[in-house]
Amino acid sequence: MPLLKKPTLLEWTLHAQAKMGHYRLSPARVRRVLNTPKRIEEGVAPDTTAMMQPASLKTRDTWTQEIWVMVQDNPKARRVISAWRYPGVTKPRSSLALAAMRREYDEFLENGKENKHNKKK
Repeated sequence: MPLLKKPTLLEWTLHAQAKMGHYRLSPARVRRVLNTPKRIEEGVAPDTTAMMQPASLKTRDTWTQEIWVMVQDNPKARRVISAWRYPGVTKPRSSLALAAMRREYDEFLENGKENKHNKKK
């Protein structure tokens, strides 16, 4: 008998619901991306994961659109942060590009913290 995974409870942010409406993505389509992603990458925001699936396959390995879903896992549930349709084909991110984005994001956070401290003084 195969091992069954416990189903993960999904939490939907208002941002994700708005984006799903904008890109005409149903909750079932987003769940399909989460259950069988073609590619999984580390998200740009801290502690997030981005998953991609082609919108439809024209031939065996080519497509013209991708559906991306960004999630954040916690012990109780999986939070869907955002979902969008990308009109094209993205290249897998290299570790150098990811490190550069993380560096920029960290600098943005540090500047925001400094600005808050300066306003209090």
